[in-house]
Amino acid sequence: MTSSKLLRLFVLPALLFVSQILFAQDRVISGRVTDPSGNGVPGVTVTPKSGGSPTQTSSDGTFNIKVSASTTTLIFSSVGYGTKEAAITGNTVNVSLEITNATMNEVVVIGYGTRQKKDLTGSVTNITSKDFNKGTIATPEQLIAGKVAGVQIVSNGGAPGSGCTIRIRGGASLSANNSPLIVIDGVPMDFGGISGAANPYSLINPNDIESINILKDASATAIYGSRASNGVIIITTKKGKSGKPGFTFSSQYSLSTPSNHADVLSPTEFRAYVNSHGTAQQRAMLGAANTNWFDQIFRKANGTDNNLVMSGSLKWTPYRISLGYFNQEGVLKTGNLQRKSISINLGPSLFKNYLRIDLGIKSSFTNTRFANEGAIEAAANFDPTQFVHSGSKRFGGYYEWLDPNSTTGLKTLAPRNPLGLLEQRLDISDVSRHIMNALVDYKLHFFPDLHAKVNLGWDVATGEGSVYVPDSAASAYKYYQDANGVLHGGVDNHYLQRKFNTLLEPYLAYAKDIRSIKSKVDVVLGYSYQEFIARNTNGMADPNGPLTDDKGRWTPFYNYTADRVLTSAPTYRHDRDVQRLISYYGRVNFSFNDKYLVTGSLRRDGSSHFAPETRWGWFPAGAFAWRIKSEPFMENSRVFSDLKLRIGYGETGQQEFRATYLPIYNVGNTSAQYQFGGAFYPVFRPEGYNPNLKWESTATSNLGLDFGFLSNRLTGSIDVYYKKTKDLLNAITQPAGTNFTNIIIANVGNMENKGVELNLNATAVKSKRTTVDLNFNFTYNHNEITKLTLFTDSSYIGNTFGGISGGTGNTILINSVGFNRGAFYVYQQVYDENGKPVEDLFVDRNGDGQITDKDLYRYKGIDPKILMGFSSNVTWRKWFGGFLMRASIGNYMYNNRFASTGTKNTILNPLGFLSNGSSVVLKNDFVGGGSRFFLSDYFVENASFLKMDNIYVGFDAGSFLAKGTTLRLGASIQNVFMVTKYKGVDPEIPGGIDNNFYPRPRIFTISANLDF
Repeated sequence: MTSSKLLRLFVLPALLFVSQILFAQDRVISGRVTDPSGNGVPGVTVTPKSGGSPTQTSSDGTFNIKVSASTTTLIFSSVGYGTKEAAITGNTVNVSLEITNATMNEVVVIGYGTRQKKDLTGSVTNITSKDFNKGTIATPEQLIAGKVAGVQIVSNGGAPGSGCTIRIRGGASLSANNSPLIVIDGVPMDFGGISGAANPYSLINPNDIESINILKDASATAIYGSRASNGVIIITTKKGKSGKPGFTFSSQYSLSTPSNHADVLSPTEFRAYVNSHGTAQQRAMLGAANTNWFDQIFRKANGTDNNLVMSGSLKWTPYRISLGYFNQEGVLKTGNLQRKSISINLGPSLFKNYLRIDLGIKSSFTNTRFANEGAIEAAANFDPTQFVHSGSKRFGGYYEWLDPNSTTGLKTLAPRNPLGLLEQRLDISDVSRHIMNALVDYKLHFFPDLHAKVNLGWDVATGEGSVYVPDSAASAYKYYQDANGVLHGGVDNHYLQRKFNTLLEPYLAYAKDIRSIKSKVDVVLGYSYQEFIARNTNGMADPNGPLTDDKGRWTPFYNYTADRVLTSAPTYRHDRDVQRLISYYGRVNFSFNDKYLVTGSLRRDGSSHFAPETRWGWFPAGAFAWRIKSEPFMENSRVFSDLKLRIGYGETGQQEFRATYLPIYNVGNTSAQYQFGGAFYPVFRPEGYNPNLKWESTATSNLGLDFGFLSNRLTGSIDVYYKKTKDLLNAITQPAGTNFTNIIIANVGNMENKGVELNLNATAVKSKRTTVDLNFNFTYNHNEITKLTLFTDSSYIGNTFGGISGGTGNTILINSVGFNRGAFYVYQQVYDENGKPVEDLFVDRNGDGQITDKDLYRYKGIDPKILMGFSSNVTWRKWFGGFLMRASIGNYMYNNRFASTGTKNTILNPLGFLSNGSSVVLKNDFVGGGSRFFLSDYFVENASFLKMDNIYVGFDAGSFLAKGTTLRLGASIQNVFMVTKYKGVDPEIPGGIDNNFYPRPRIFTISANLDF
């Protein structure tokens, strides 16, 4: 018999027998530590009272500890909580700890884990559901607008579910994406939108969200590497809690009213102007009506939001199931959004809490009818003396400007009937989205301080829709001419998009509480694989044919007129649009003596956006914090209740952009076809590419101070940061013939952001009956472009962008070295002795005796210098209420409405029709028509504002109908008022150009919440 067989037969059983003898008296105790609200408390030290090795609770508050047979009591202790002893009466011990410092012990979700607020080294803000904005909330980002220093959230318009533009610390790019990375329950989202959804996050039910954490500085965001240069927003949804089943039903009803519209002449003012300035022929065009076109296209809109939640636990499995139905009409007629949602969360704990699984699925189904927003501009321009309907059946019966000499019978460039634009267009979509996540957390039996975790995620979305305009509609009347010269009208287009986001992240997490030196260490090491697949088709497929052929490839789609005549070449998709990200990452957190905190992280990312030579990037970060309040010289301070200094540095990347390192050929349109005999065939057209594309990277330095006074009745933080982005992805020109286009995207720029953030929280009143909590946040940010070309070129003015109406191909914005991003590029207006602008007279800034484009200058910018938010929460007996105010200072807006409608030629159009105009025409007597007129700095206005975003009040009725049933009632007003000098529709418009903006409505909401 061999020695190995002897070992197996005798030695191993002997060792096992000995170990059983040695540990026969030991046993394993498991349990969970919670706070008074039932939430798990991480980082609690669990110590056997009779001596033995302590352990620490995991992120959900669970623990396992080996104790001797003589141990009868466990001691639970943690900074900010009261110490508690609990007797061991079985194999399970569950305790609840009292909070002695709630602020310090808030659990904050960070990348790949959680931290207590007192242990944070980076700039991280945590907003929980109790502090969310109240009212009608269609998308998650609206919950925290105005609540966080350094975060600007601007709604994209007043349409239902239109979403918001989010900027954290000013953004970090020019041509690439400037939006933060959104992570929902551990699954990083795709930056792109979904066809058929105005905003991809309108598919998330805000009522399912528990907390939103904002990671702002690179020491906090670098763990997400290549996608985190613009910050990270981590959304955590609500989970089930242990206990008996409980139900919550909430219902809201809202009434939205138009709050503002463009400044136009009234019918009386319009008639007076035409009669005093027009010719006899133009005066004869006046109608007999007094039509307010805004009243015709806008309405009072109803909305409802109903949610039913069941939460509890089934043995060892907490669960939460929610159903939601949201229905919101738009104040612009015909617009509507309906969202049906279901969310299921399960959190089973197995094998005495050694294995925990968090399962979640969030599904939503939206049906949207998009209103034709072109009707807003048409209402501002259409003659107010004309009737809505013509009395004829032609063009659907709507009044239109006619021209008997035109092929279509319509004035070619005249505005179309605003109500006809709305009612003769059916633009609908059906979108579904399913976000699924599974986090498997196994605490090793032989090494309980080490957790092996696997994070799995899927985000699957399908967007399908169609646009139909009848061939009788003036907006699409006989607009297409076929090969035989026959005119056709109307639109009948369909689209379909399917998107797949798959995530696989296995990682190890080690945490150890070293009580002998009052220290803690936790380490995370992991691997990430994420794949994004998008399949897009446009047009209309054969209604009797399948979406794919027998090989699973997409069939060709087409664009048709309403009478089914092909208007464009088919769009074929024989392959998938795929992007992949592969990452390796690690992070170490170490606290020594409960005073000194150190964090270090490193991530290596590879992106399929780049060529193999430039594909991989390193993203390091480090931070240090000193808890000064724990020092002996501060422990007995009566002034400070908390004081912590933070310093951090990190680098993050950027790879979200529309460019390629590969040569690509796309199918050309119907104007680019090859004739072969009597047939015409579509050709492939090359696109520009750059094989040398590489990462755009941002380095951020951050210095912060967290403080608390008067037993933390006043708490806050102040941060100073400096961000430098290099290798900016920028559009540059190149010699003709070296590529398929003379404009390509290349890494040639640098930009800086500098800023200060202040956040203050105060409990102004705290008594048995009354509490008054106040929050104030302040942000200052300045950005400057420092490089845009590979080599210094004094003749390079920068990149112009920001198209405007008026003239041909005019732009109003520029990015230039030495200036802020998005500066207005305009002529300096000359004024007369009365302060009135002189039309087409500008300052000769370069002194060459003539006005040319060399006299254009950079004036102000679209980004605010200062942001402020002020909010309150008040309770008195059973009543509660509060408000939110915001201020923006230093942002400017180009009033494109005034520029394009404030001239004589706008109203008395030389092409033979009348259009309404703004009151500017009465003030300045502009004629219009000059090529430089639209580029005057006269139309760039100060858009600073103070806005009351929200006021709410509620009543807690307590027990209702039966024991254990409670009722809360509430009411709120959103978009209450605004103070500003800006003369346009709204001073807060993303992009800095006010033209055809869907005004934000004022919303009145009443709500009821029933727990039973």
